Amino acid sequence: KAVEQFKRDGEFAPLAAYLPKELGQVPRPQLRVCEAAVQLDFLSVILPREEKIANGVCPKYRVASLFAGCGGLDLGFQGGFEFLGKKYAQTGFGVCWANEINPAACKTYSRNLGAEIICGDIKDIIKTLPTEVDVVMGGFPCQDISINGKMLGIKGRRSCLYTYIIDAVKKTNPKVFVAENVGSLMLKQNEYSLKTILRDFKSLGYDVTYHVYHAEDYGVPQTRERVIFVGTRKDIGKFTVPAPLDVPAITAGEALRDLENAPQSKEFSHVWSLAAPSGEQGSRRLVENRPGYTIRAECHGNIQFHYRLPRRISMREAARIQSFPDSFMFPCGIRETERQIGNAVPPVLAWHVAMAVKRTLENGNEQD
Repeated sequence: KAVEQFKRDGEFAPLAAYLPKELGQVPRPQLRVCEAAVQLDFLSVILPREEKIANGVCPKYRVASLFAGCGGLDLGFQGGFEFLGKKYAQTGFGVCWANEINPAACKTYSRNLGAEIICGDIKDIIKTLPTEVDVVMGGFPCQDISINGKMLGIKGRRSCLYTYIIDAVKKTNPKVFVAENVGSLMLKQNEYSLKTILRDFKSLGYDVTYHVYHAEDYGVPQTRERVIFVGTRKDIGKFTVPAPLDVPAITAGEALRDLENAPQSKEFSHVWSLAAPSGEQGSRRLVENRPGYTIRAECHGNIQFHYRLPRRISMREAARIQSFPDSFMFPCGIRETERQIGNAVPPVLAWHVAMAVKRTLENGNEQD
């Protein structure tokens, strides 16, 4: 009856009209919640995908996310969040498949993105990929390329995992793929790694561009360099790098000032390491009138000191410097939170890349 009525009138009748006896005793507020849920479920099952998109039931572009971490790249690609008073609109991308090997990061991801993430080793999980998506993306592990790592390049055990992005593209034939890594991939000692990665990506038959992004140029209060590769299928058109914002960079003081007098809160992750000063990294202090320094994943508590207060910055302050919204929660201990924040792609930077990818896809559709 509901299907026939909806197809005829284009709207839903109250559930009580179909089940008067069963629903007659249900209080009206609960009944309205039930009706909304049933309508959403009905739309997701009955309507063709084009109508689901028009009704806001499913995203326009489906994304498979590898090496998802706690979800910085995924949050940015989906949009729909606020950072430092600015709203970053939903983009039309939606993650339909995600994988991460770290159980704690999976817990954070599920808590904040409300999406299922498959926790496990990519070599075992990749077989569960859907057969078709619009975008494949991932920040492949960078420890062997980072200047803070062993500089083994793609010969290292972890940084060679970019090949799983290649496998995912082969399996799903996406319109676009996006791969992120550290800026030090551009260093002379990583020249072989860069050439090999480019060769392998181009062997897929996609137009491949890469660019070094300076996060502070895109509304992130942090000097952080990241290389992002974007591959577009030949029928889509070439990707155009988003232009830097024509505004002054956000400083550490602007990002953190309202937290200076905030009490410690484990739930809000406003807690900090008590590690004593040690070495260059362990003694670095933020400068109030410039963006924060790069947040590292493996600093073992030696995260930078606050620009004014006699302590290291808190995990919430580190998340601010990485452009995570305050609504993003980290349900884990301080060391694991530090690792997740440092490993993440800044969501605001990811949002700007996502919007550029969206423009590429829509321009390609117009040409079609």
